[in-house]
Amino acid sequence: MRAVVQRVARAAATPGGAIERGLLVLLGVADDDGEGEADALAAKVAKLRIFENAEGKFDHSLVDVGGEVLVVSQFTLIADTAKGTRPSFSHAARPEAAEPLYERFCATLRAQGLEVRQGVFGARMAVELVNDGPVTLVVQT
Repeated sequence: MRAVVQRVARAAATPGGAIERGLLVLLGVADDDGEGEADALAAKVAKLRIFENAEGKFDHSLVDVGGEVLVVSQFTLIADTAKGTRPSFSHAARPEAAEPLYERFCATLRAQGLEVRQGVFGARMAVELVNDGPVTLVVQT
Protein backbone atom coordinates (compact mmCIF):
# COMPACT_ATOMS: atom_id res chain seq x y z
CA MET A 1 0.00 0.00 0.00
CA ARG A 2 1.36 3.38 -0.97
CA ALA A 3 0.12 6.91 -0.32
CA VAL A 4 1.11 10.30 -1.65
CA VAL A 5 0.31 12.68 1.19
CA GLN A 6 0.06 16.39 0.48
CA ARG A 7 -0.47 19.07 3.11
CA VAL A 8 -3.14 21.34 1.68
CA ALA A 9 -4.89 24.64 2.35
CA ARG A 10 -7.85 23.09 0.51
CA ALA A 11 -8.58 20.20 -1.84
CA ALA A 12 -11.52 18.74 -3.75
CA ALA A 13 -12.33 15.68 -5.83
CA THR A 14 -15.14 15.82 -8.37
CA PRO A 15 -17.05 13.60 -8.05
CA GLY A 16 -16.45 13.30 -4.34
CA GLY A 17 -15.80 15.59 -1.41
CA ALA A 18 -13.86 18.70 -0.49
CA ILE A 19 -11.81 19.80 2.52
CA GLU A 20 -10.17 22.86 3.93
CA ARG A 21 -6.86 22.72 5.85
CA GLY A 22 -5.55 19.19 6.12
CA LEU A 23 -4.21 16.38 3.96
CA LEU A 24 -4.95 15.10 0.48
CA VAL A 25 -4.11 11.39 0.40
CA LEU A 26 -3.78 9.61 -2.95
CA LEU A 27 -3.98 5.92 -2.04
CA GLY A 28 -2.72 2.96 -4.07
CA VAL A 29 -3.52 -0.62 -3.06
CA ALA A 30 -1.24 -3.48 -4.15
CA ASP A 31 -2.38 -7.04 -4.79
CA ASP A 32 -0.63 -8.33 -1.65
CA ASP A 33 -2.09 -5.72 0.74
CA GLY A 34 -4.53 -6.59 3.50
CA GLU A 35 -6.36 -5.06 6.44
CA GLY A 36 -3.15 -4.84 8.48
CA GLU A 37 -1.50 -2.64 5.86
CA ALA A 38 -4.59 -0.42 5.62
CA ASP A 39 -4.73 0.05 9.40
CA ALA A 40 -0.99 0.67 9.76
CA LEU A 41 -0.80 3.17 6.92
CA ALA A 42 -3.87 5.09 8.14
CA ALA A 43 -2.44 5.30 11.66
CA LYS A 44 0.86 6.55 10.26
CA VAL A 45 -0.80 9.20 8.08
CA ALA A 46 -2.95 10.44 10.99
CA LYS A 47 0.14 10.88 13.16
CA LEU A 48 2.62 12.24 10.59
CA ARG A 49 4.13 15.34 12.14
CA ILE A 50 4.07 17.62 9.10
CA PHE A 51 2.31 20.69 10.49
CA GLU A 52 4.44 23.45 11.98
CA ASN A 53 4.66 24.51 15.61
CA ALA A 54 5.14 28.15 16.70
CA GLU A 55 8.84 27.93 15.75
CA GLY A 56 8.06 26.74 12.24
CA LYS A 57 9.26 23.15 12.80
CA PHE A 58 7.30 20.07 11.76
CA ASP A 59 5.93 19.02 15.13
CA HIS A 60 2.15 18.59 14.86
CA SER A 61 0.08 15.87 13.25
CA LEU A 62 -3.27 16.09 11.54
CA VAL A 63 -4.85 14.82 14.76
CA ASP A 64 -3.09 17.61 16.71
CA VAL A 65 -4.28 20.41 14.42
CA GLY A 66 -7.79 19.05 13.87
CA GLY A 67 -7.38 19.04 10.10
CA GLU A 68 -9.48 17.21 7.53
CA VAL A 69 -8.53 14.44 5.11
CA LEU A 70 -9.54 13.87 1.50
CA VAL A 71 -8.74 10.31 0.37
CA VAL A 72 -8.65 9.51 -3.36
CA SER A 73 -8.05 5.98 -4.64
CA GLN A 74 -5.29 5.93 -7.25
CA PHE A 75 -4.17 2.54 -8.55
CA THR A 76 -1.53 4.20 -10.73
CA LEU A 77 0.64 4.64 -7.61
CA ILE A 78 1.35 0.91 -7.81
CA ALA A 79 2.73 1.17 -11.35
CA ASP A 80 5.98 -0.54 -12.22
CA THR A 81 8.03 1.68 -14.53
CA ALA A 82 11.29 -0.28 -14.40
CA LYS A 83 11.10 -1.52 -18.00
CA GLY A 84 10.18 0.41 -21.09
CA THR A 85 7.92 3.42 -21.29
CA ARG A 86 4.52 1.82 -20.66
CA PRO A 87 3.74 1.43 -16.94
CA SER A 88 2.70 -2.02 -15.75
CA PHE A 89 -0.17 -2.22 -13.28
CA SER A 90 0.07 -5.98 -12.74
CA HIS A 91 0.75 -5.55 -8.99
CA ALA A 92 -2.21 -3.23 -8.36
CA ALA A 93 -5.08 -4.88 -6.52
CA ARG A 94 -8.20 -5.67 -8.54
CA PRO A 95 -11.09 -3.29 -7.74
CA GLU A 96 -13.04 -5.94 -5.82
CA ALA A 97 -10.06 -6.38 -3.46
CA ALA A 98 -8.90 -2.75 -3.41
CA GLU A 99 -12.21 -1.05 -2.58
CA PRO A 100 -12.72 -2.76 0.81
CA LEU A 101 -9.13 -1.84 1.78
CA TYR A 102 -9.67 1.76 0.63
CA GLU A 103 -12.81 1.87 2.80
CA ARG A 104 -10.91 0.28 5.71
CA PHE A 105 -8.17 2.93 5.40
CA CYS A 106 -10.82 5.68 5.58
CA ALA A 107 -12.60 4.03 8.52
CA THR A 108 -9.30 3.76 10.43
CA LEU A 109 -8.69 7.49 9.90
CA ARG A 110 -12.20 8.21 11.20
CA ALA A 111 -11.48 6.05 14.25
CA GLN A 112 -8.58 8.45 14.98
CA GLY A 113 -11.20 11.22 15.32
CA LEU A 114 -10.56 12.75 11.91
CA GLU A 115 -13.07 14.26 9.50
CA VAL A 116 -12.66 12.24 6.30
CA ARG A 117 -14.00 13.01 2.84
CA GLN A 118 -13.57 10.66 -0.08
CA GLY A 119 -13.33 10.64 -3.83
CA VAL A 120 -15.55 8.14 -5.64
CA PHE A 121 -13.75 4.81 -5.84
CA GLY A 122 -13.06 3.76 -9.43
CA ALA A 123 -14.40 6.98 -10.94
CA ARG A 124 -12.52 9.31 -13.22
CA MET A 125 -12.12 12.41 -11.06
CA ALA A 126 -10.88 15.95 -11.29
CA VAL A 127 -8.69 16.60 -8.24
CA GLU A 128 -7.89 20.16 -7.27
CA LEU A 129 -5.62 21.26 -4.46
CA VAL A 130 -3.71 24.14 -3.01
CA ASN A 131 -0.55 22.54 -1.63
CA ASP A 132 0.56 24.20 1.60
CA GLY A 133 4.32 24.52 1.76
CA PRO A 134 4.54 22.69 -0.57
CA VAL A 135 4.71 19.57 1.56
CA THR A 136 4.39 16.22 -0.26
CA LEU A 137 5.49 12.83 1.06
CA VAL A 138 5.35 9.27 -0.24
CA VAL A 139 4.36 6.93 2.61
CA GLN A 140 4.10 3.16 2.32
CA THR A 141 3.71 0.01 4.36
